[in-house]
Amino acid sequence: MRNYKDDWYHKGLRKQLVEQLRSKGITDEQVLNAINTIPRHYFLDSAFDKIAYEDRAFPIGEGQTISQPYTVAYQTQLLQVKRNEKVLEIGTGSIYQAIVLAEMGARVYTIERQKKLFEQNKQFFYITRYPNIKFFYGDGFEGLPSFAPFDKVIITAAAPFIPPKLVAQMKAGALMVIPVDEGDKQRMLRITKQPDGSCTEELFDYFSFVPMLKGRNG
Repeated sequence: MRNYKDDWYHKGLRKQLVEQLRSKGITDEQVLNAINTIPRHYFLDSAFDKIAYEDRAFPIGEGQTISQPYTVAYQTQLLQVKRNEKVLEIGTGSIYQAIVLAEMGARVYTIERQKKLFEQNKQFFYITRYPNIKFFYGDGFEGLPSFAPFDKVIITAAAPFIPPKLVAQMKAGALMVIPVDEGDKQRMLRITKQPDGSCTEELFDYFSFVPMLKGRNG
């Protein structure tokens, strides 16, 4: 069961979380406003209600997690999202990251490979607030070629390499934010696609994500 009441208590916890993220170096006010708006406890079982706004990841089933708020904010800030941009997200998970992007005005195309999570997400009442999110069941390494090109791409799982099919689906000037490497820690990279089709890479901090897997499950 989930608690869908959002009262002064939850709003106060969100405000504290936003201040914590600000103290950790998140400066994008659009990102902070989105996190302050979205009731994170809606995405978790009511057993997590009192700790839903702690800055840590929680399990959501199928071996997946709802990412730590700092990780969500960090990746979103690197993505430099602008209103009405087309954003491809690989790894819907709990939908929290997709809703942060949608709250910022992006048109979000999100892929989930776990059938059970995909079906659960479609039943989540809160998504009716965000008609700018489109959900797909599929293999994230393949992307969504029929909806390309994209302005931005965000990967929310640890990729063993930069998927070439996703790069091919980016516009010239598009950004991709992706944690790369197998093992316990991943390098957070920002890829910029150049007009000639080549890419430049920027290296940021190290994070820990669940692995990005090929194919569909279920």
